[in-house]
Amino acid sequence: MTITITRQASIAVVTVDHPPVNALARAVRQGLVDAVATLDTEPGIDAVVLTCAGRTFIAGADVSEFDKPPEAPHLPDVVAAIETAAKPWIAAIHGSALGGGLEIALGCAYRLAVTGASLGLPEVKLGLIPGAGGTVRLPRLVGAAAAIDMVTTGTPVKAPKALAIGLIDRVIEGDLLAGAIAFGQETAGQSAPVPLSSRPAPETAPDIWEKAAAQVSAKAKGEAAPLRALASLQAACTRDFPAAMAFERETFLSLRASSEAAALRHVFFAERAAPRPPELAGVTARALSTGAVIGGGTMGAGIAAALRDAGLPVVLIERDREAADRGLANLRAIYDGSVKRGRLTPAEAEARLAGITASDDYAMLSETHLVIEAVFEDLAVKRAVFERLSAVCRPDAVLATNTSYLDPAEIAAGLRNPERFLGLHFFSPAHVMKLLEIVPTDDTAQDVLATGFALARLLGKIPVRAGICDGFIGNRILKVTRAQAERLLLNGATPAAVDAAMRAFGLPMGPFEAQDLGGLDIAAFQRKAARARGETPFAPVGERLCAAGRLGQKTHGGWYDYAAGNRTPQPSETVAAIIAEEAAGRPHLSFDAERLADAIVLPMVNEACRILEEGVALRAGDIDLVKIHGYGFPRWRGGPMRYAEARGLADIAKSLTELAADGLADPPCTGLQRAVVAGNFSCLTTHA
Repeated sequence: MTITITRQASIAVVTVDHPPVNALARAVRQGLVDAVATLDTEPGIDAVVLTCAGRTFIAGADVSEFDKPPEAPHLPDVVAAIETAAKPWIAAIHGSALGGGLEIALGCAYRLAVTGASLGLPEVKLGLIPGAGGTVRLPRLVGAAAAIDMVTTGTPVKAPKALAIGLIDRVIEGDLLAGAIAFGQETAGQSAPVPLSSRPAPETAPDIWEKAAAQVSAKAKGEAAPLRALASLQAACTRDFPAAMAFERETFLSLRASSEAAALRHVFFAERAAPRPPELAGVTARALSTGAVIGGGTMGAGIAAALRDAGLPVVLIERDREAADRGLANLRAIYDGSVKRGRLTPAEAEARLAGITASDDYAMLSETHLVIEAVFEDLAVKRAVFERLSAVCRPDAVLATNTSYLDPAEIAAGLRNPERFLGLHFFSPAHVMKLLEIVPTDDTAQDVLATGFALARLLGKIPVRAGICDGFIGNRILKVTRAQAERLLLNGATPAAVDAAMRAFGLPMGPFEAQDLGGLDIAAFQRKAARARGETPFAPVGERLCAAGRLGQKTHGGWYDYAAGNRTPQPSETVAAIIAEEAAGRPHLSFDAERLADAIVLPMVNEACRILEEGVALRAGDIDLVKIHGYGFPRWRGGPMRYAEARGLADIAKSLTELAADGLADPPCTGLQRAVVAGNFSCLTTHA
C-alpha cells in the first residue's frame, strides 16, 4: 500500500510508503486526500501524524511526471486539504523534506524533525519554482529574508537551523514516531496554530526586494527561475493569499514548460544515471576499504582528502620524507580551510588527518585495495611509479593514474596484472570538483572499471567513462575552446569582449580569465608535449605570452594585467600589442556577444560529435556532464549537446558553416552532418 493508516489511542498515523524517496506520484497524492477525508469523520482521533517509511520523508515531486499532463488531485489541493483538515496534522520528518514534501509539511499544523533532517525548496535547481504554495506559505512562517534565501538558492537547511528560523516546531531526539505521537497527545485539546493560508503576509523593509533582485541576478548568470522565484515571494508578501497562490501557480506552470526546465531535467536524469552505466549492469566491483595516493602536491592532496572525506584510511606516499611532510601540510591546509568556512569542526578535521599516514615507503601499500598515482605529468616518472607498485601491491589491488593528457595504456606498459589498471582523471581541487573521468585501457577488466564507478559513488562524484585520446573528453574540447578564443583575437576581438560574451552565455568566467587563474604554463606544457608527438597546436598569442613570462595571476600578468594583491583583470597594452602583431594581414571583423559565443560554443559541439563518433564518449549526455561539472558550462542550458539539440542541429550546422566562411571555425564534421539528418545525436552512439 502507498498510504496506510494506523491508530495509537487518540493519534492516527498516516504512513507514506512509495520507494525509493516517497515522491509525490499521483497515487501518493490521492492517498493523502483520501486519508484526510477518512480521518476527518473518525471519532476519537485528536491528531494525525504524517510519517514516511524508508530512508526519507517525502523528498519531492515525481520528476518523471513533469513531461506528462498534470493529473488530479493536484498538489496545491492536497496541501489545502491537509491544512484545512478537521484534525491537526503533524509532519514527522526524517531524511529530506524537499520541494513538494516541504509544501506538504507547510500544510500541516506542526512540523517535527530529527536532528539530521534537511528541509528545502530546491525547485530552482530544476528550472522551476514551488508550485503548491511554497513561496506563499514559507514567508508567512519564517519571514521574507529567510524565505528569499531558501527559495532563490534552493539550498536546504538542517533541522537545528530550521528550528532557529521557525520552520519546524521541535527537534526530536530518539525515536521520531514515538516523539511525534507524544507531541500529538501533548497538544491535544489545545488550539491549533492558525493555518499559514490565514496568516498575514510578513512586513518587509522597503528596499528588500531591490537588494535581493541584485544579489539573485548576480548569482543566476542568466538563469530565469531564481528571479521568477523572487517575484513570487514578493507577490506573497504584497498580495492576499489567493492572489499570491494564483501568481505562484501561473509562474510554476510557465516555467515547467520552458526550455530551461527541460534542460535541467535532462541534467538531473543524466546525473542520476551516471554512477551506474547500463553497460556495467551485473558487474561486481572489487573491495574498496583502503586507499593510497602517490604524490602529495595540490592534486594528490585533494584526492587524498576526497578519499578521507568518504571514510577511507589513506596512505600518502612521496619520494622522500621531506616531500611526505609537505604533502601532509597540504592536507592540513585543506582541512584548515574547511574549518575556517564552517564545513568541519576542528575535531572533525583532526579526525580526518588522523586517518592519513604519510611516508616514503612503498612497502606500506602491500595490502591496499586502491592506489591512485598523482605525480608530475611525465610519462617516464609515472611509469617508474607503477613499476614500483607492481613490485609491492597485492595482485588484485586496483592501480589508477590521474593523468590529464597522457595515454594511460602507455603509462601501464609493462605493468604486472594490467587488467587491474585504469585512468581516474580528477579535476582540481579534487576534494571539491564533482567530475571524475574514468578511462579504461584495452586490458582493464570489467570489474575494475566497475570499481572506478563504485569509487565515484563513494566519493559523491559524477563519473563519466572516457576513451583514450589526447585530453580524453573534457580537455580535448578545452583545447578547441582555447584555440577558438585566440582565433577571435586575431580577427578583431579583445580578451575582455570574449570573456564578457561567455559570461553572458552563462559561464562563471571567460576563457582568458580562466587561463590567467589556472596559469598559462599548464597549456604551454601540453602544447610542448603535442609538438613532441608531431602535432602543431594553435596558440600564437599564448605562446608569446608564456615566452615573455606572462603566466597569469601568479606573475601579475597573463592575458590581463594584475596589480599586486588584486585579482581584478585589467586590459594590458602589452597583450594588445602582441595581438596586433600576430593579427597583421588578417581581416578585422565585427562581433556582437552572440557571435562571439557561437564562435566558441559551436566548435565545442563539432568536436564533441567527433568524440561521439570515435567512441571516446558513449553518450551525448556524458559530454554534457563533463562540460557542466568540469568546465562550468551553464547547467541551465543542459550542456553543449543538449543546448545544440534544443537550438536545432540544422541551425548549429548553418552557423558553423558561416563561421567557417570567415575563417573562424572548422566546417561541420561528418558526425554533425549525420546528426542534422537524424535530428539528434543518437545516430553517433551505436557503440554504447
